[in-house]
Amino acid sequence: MSDRVRLFIGRYTEGDTSPQPAPGITVAEFDPERLTIEPLGGAQLPEASFLALNPSGGVLYAVQEDETDGRAAAFSIDAGTSALTFLGKQPTHGGLPCHLLVEPGGSHLLTANYAAGSVAVHPIRPDGALGPSSDVSQHVGSGPRRDRQAGPHAHMTAAAPGGEVLLAVDLGTDSIYAYTLDGLSGRLTLITQNRLRPGSGPRHLVFHPSGEYFYLANELGNSVSVCAYDPGTAAVKELAELPAVGEGGAGQNAPAGIVLSADARFAYLSNRGDDSITVFEVCDGGARLRPVGRHPCGGSRPRHIVFSPDGRFLFVANQQSNDIAVLRLDPESGALSPTGLSYPVKQVAHVIFG
Repeated sequence: MSDRVRLFIGRYTEGDTSPQPAPGITVAEFDPERLTIEPLGGAQLPEASFLALNPSGGVLYAVQEDETDGRAAAFSIDAGTSALTFLGKQPTHGGLPCHLLVEPGGSHLLTANYAAGSVAVHPIRPDGALGPSSDVSQHVGSGPRRDRQAGPHAHMTAAAPGGEVLLAVDLGTDSIYAYTLDGLSGRLTLITQNRLRPGSGPRHLVFHPSGEYFYLANELGNSVSVCAYDPGTAAVKELAELPAVGEGGAGQNAPAGIVLSADARFAYLSNRGDDSITVFEVCDGGARLRPVGRHPCGGSRPRHIVFSPDGRFLFVANQQSNDIAVLRLDPESGALSPTGLSYPVKQVAHVIFG
């Protein structure tokens, strides 16, 4: 039985003047034993900076990150060849859509519109295609950083453990909005707006398996926060805020992605200014993070990061150096080391497995 796994790669296309530009979406195959990545095909879609899979595994969703006319697109995936067939796209009713989430029920797709500061909902049809939006929730407010927080900037949505509450992280208002979604009407209801430290600019979060805590990458605050989560009220309480790069780091490092190892013993944060991955040990049942190392990202401007399905390798989308670096995890220490494998993708933004 082969250990090879399929991956989907999204990238920015604007400004790519290559004689034969790569597609916005690439499908490839990773062989963890031979340490190779081989292309299988792809699909043309401008500014496909974020991807998501339908739980069935048969449909891929992608944003079209246009500044004024954002779209969410759907592609069916051939089970045999992995070829992508375009199923259509729908407007997200906001500029710069930058994150997608198929909610746990599998009936709706949520899109975070960065420029508009809103969250759009689209029903998923039986064939996986998207219907017209059923709701758009508009955030309101601003933050102290006038250059980046003049208005709301929704950056991601995440399902809280249990799947009944959906959290929307907003960089512009320094807030995490908690919603419920009506599975029949596809409409969002706001439960509460959790306000965080002004100017922190929250970007992405990842939950601890206990569901009691999550870890938040703060793009503007140059930090990572440990937050307690109350499933009964959807209230969020920040317990601690740690520097993104620990001792010896300087400058604005614009943290981007944050993930946990498969055993949840370590958290990993990508730093775009420092071109590094910071490793934190997860302590006290998830209530505390302790920095234990910082490693080169294998390129420049690391954006999203993701572990391979077997948990042995961290894939780093290095946007500025135009490559995906594959780093090996030491499961005992949490340390990362280069494998020597680097897969070229111009202006790469996102990698997922499926």
